[in-house]
Amino acid sequence: MVSKTAAKANNNNKADWKEKITKFAKGSWAELKKVHWPNRQELITYTIVVLSSVFVVSALLWIFDSIFSFLLRLIIQ
Repeated sequence: MVSKTAAKANNNNKADWKEKITKFAKGSWAELKKVHWPNRQELITYTIVVLSSVFVVSALLWIFDSIFSFLLRLIIQ
């Protein structure tokens, strides 16, 4: 059997969770209002920068991998 104090504590926990969720949602919304959202031109520019950086890094990794594979084949044979 559940005592009255346990039932009361359970109701307080539920109300506390509702308050916490509401406070979190309001805080998140307030932070989202502060965000500088990029316009279309900035978005295109940033996307090009990221894609070109990914291409350069992947090309460098491929080059170094090819060189090390070639050297390892020379050593093993």
